[in-house]
Amino acid sequence: MKIPVIRQLFQNSTPENLEATLTVLEAFCEFRGVSEEEIDVAGEMITNICGALEVHANVQAGAAEKDALNAFGQKVMGSIDR
Repeated sequence: MKIPVIRQLFQNSTPENLEATLTVLEAFCEFRGVSEEEIDVAGEMITNICGALEVHANVQAGAAEKDALNAFGQKVMGSIDR
């Protein structure tokens, strides 16, 4: 997870475009010929896209962009600490 990447995706992509990209990446990960390294890269991209989607949802619900980004980062870090 990289907050600058999530910010960039949030600022430059619509939720619909992010959802479409997410669908493609998830399908890519299911191919039998995909290496572990490729899955790791796709997984990082999926995490960043999911973060951007969550930021979109939080901003649409009234949160400031900075607060939405920080909330997502804290959520991820909190799940790692468990």
